[in-house]
Amino acid sequence: MTDISQLESDLAARVDAAADVAALEAVRVAALGKSGQVSELLKSLGAMSPDQRRAQGPLINGLRDRLTARIAQRRAALDAAALDAELAAGRLDLSLPASTRRRGAVHPTMQVMDEMIAIFAEMGFAMAEGPDIEDDFHNFTALNFPPKHPAREMHDTFFLQADANGDRKVLRTHTSPVQVRVMQKTNQPPPAPWIASGQTPPIRVIVPGRTYRSDSDATHTPMFHQVEGLVIDRDIHMGHLKWTLDTFIARFFETSSVETRFRPHHFPFTEPSAEMDVRCDRSGGETKIGQGTDWMEILGCGMVHPNVLRNCGLDPDEWQGFAFGFGVDRLGSLKYGMPDLRDMFAADTRWLAHYGFSAYQTPNPATGLS
Repeated sequence: MTDISQLESDLAARVDAAADVAALEAVRVAALGKSGQVSELLKSLGAMSPDQRRAQGPLINGLRDRLTARIAQRRAALDAAALDAELAAGRLDLSLPASTRRRGAVHPTMQVMDEMIAIFAEMGFAMAEGPDIEDDFHNFTALNFPPKHPAREMHDTFFLQADANGDRKVLRTHTSPVQVRVMQKTNQPPPAPWIASGQTPPIRVIVPGRTYRSDSDATHTPMFHQVEGLVIDRDIHMGHLKWTLDTFIARFFETSSVETRFRPHHFPFTEPSAEMDVRCDRSGGETKIGQGTDWMEILGCGMVHPNVLRNCGLDPDEWQGFAFGFGVDRLGSLKYGMPDLRDMFAADTRWLAHYGFSAYQTPNPATGLS
């Protein structure tokens, strides 16, 4: 018969000698596992006589309980020692300076838009906003687009699914629908706080916002930003428009060397219409204003078409006006030397770290725009 006292002494010595949790687990399996030494003793109780079982049962069960407790105690000691070693190896000197945290930056598009708003506010323009999703009337019909105009086709415009009445909503292709909402005379409040309500002339507003067209290359993106302007008053002519735009461009680029040109063009909502270009140099991977022989288109403009005035409830014999629309992203590429507009929406943090602006660098005509 096995000497229980000697077995307990041997197993206790092996438990105390276990150098790590793996070695301790091996001792536990050898003693208390399914085929362990103590487990075999427990199995032998079934073959003993009742008198032997009464004598040996308490001794074997006591051995099992004491050995289980000793293993648990040794495991706790080994776990504590391992934790102390890990903490000692991972000690951190809190007196050292902290690592530099990456700071966010204002996107160039938002910076340029704020600069433009600040300049036009200085010139006496108010600001109006409207929804990105427009109906056919505000985006096309009220702006004198013919029924078969190419802009109404899928290849140029992002249409949404038609409703039960067959009417299609559209991602606005320009911010001009907000101009319509401003000119429309109405005694009812706007359907939402961000939608411009009708005003009585004289009107002088700018409309910043996102616009959408199916177009993508180095100077065009499917989603881009515009700042449009509208002036409605009596005796307004093309000279007022050119002075406004030339004054803005000189103020925005903060240099007297800016040179612009107006080219005849056609827009359904203005007559006469023009596009304005800025002289620049695009050699060497940079875009420099006031140099070179290249020209970049930055806006379309013209006198508000009489049909648009009539659609908005204004008498063109009494009221005249002009409108213009800047590409915000394109102005930013010109001013800050960004060669490809697509990079502005590529979500590359390295690009933003290079071209981004400090959040404390708020454009102000008095203290500086950039």
